[in-house]
Amino acid sequence: MYLVTVLGNLLIILAVSSDADLHTPMYFFLANLSLADICFISTTVPKLITNTQSHSRVISYVDCLMQMSLFILSGCMDDMLLTVMAYDWFVAICQPLNYSFIMNPGLCGFLVLMFFLISLFDSHLHNLIVLNFRYFKDVEIANFFCDPSQLLNLACYDSLTNNIVMYFVVTLSGFLPISRILFSYYKIVSSILRIPSSGGRYKAFSTCGSHLAVVCLLYGTGLAVYLGFTVSLSPRTDAVFSVMYTVVSPMLNPFIYSLRNRDIKTALRRMQSNAYNPRARGICFQGRLELAAKLNL
Repeated sequence: MYLVTVLGNLLIILAVSSDADLHTPMYFFLANLSLADICFISTTVPKLITNTQSHSRVISYVDCLMQMSLFILSGCMDDMLLTVMAYDWFVAICQPLNYSFIMNPGLCGFLVLMFFLISLFDSHLHNLIVLNFRYFKDVEIANFFCDPSQLLNLACYDSLTNNIVMYFVVTLSGFLPISRILFSYYKIVSSILRIPSSGGRYKAFSTCGSHLAVVCLLYGTGLAVYLGFTVSLSPRTDAVFSVMYTVVSPMLNPFIYSLRNRDIKTALRRMQSNAYNPRARGICFQGRLELAAKLNL
């Protein structure tokens, strides 16, 4: 599952970066989402595989802090990118004439940078709290990785502080993105229902359905784990939900976005044909040289 996730997301990144037809805001965010998914699954699964092979369940204090930091950083980036992808769909469907003006390259780059800084702040906030927990020897974590919610329960002797941090983080990376996504889809559905032809409505719904499926899987299981301290989930249920949003969700993203996306499939076929056709690559390179010579470059 880990190899499928990494290779699938790498293929999406390669397809988007190599095909000029995919240099649009939607695929720019999709490539960044694939990169975040690779980082997200790489923070937990390799350590799990190592522990399984060595029959050891021990992780050092430094490794645990590093795993938690990278996990929160990449997970928060996932949330933010899914939110802006919903907004991208909203602008494309509800304001198509202003799409190029609103979703310009400068804004897209700024949004990704801002999301990274917010995720970095979230990661450092968890670190500052967990660093106060000094008695880390022989501590048992009821999960297969250093779950931030469980570490906060261990680190915060004051339940009020623990609850404030929990609700702040869940609001920042959970409820605010979800509310923005729901608002975007409310506007999208309202616009789609006004399309006269049933074929046009079906095409619009199928295009947005892949993104909505990823959102439901990631947010549903992720929030269930993070808010599990309020409903007292059993360790087994908590671990199952953790596997769903840390392993299954990143693995499904390449399949959902490639198998249901005609542009991605076309780009991958073009990459494959170019890889097996050296003559085509030579003609393409020669054409670029001739174009550069005409432009005096």
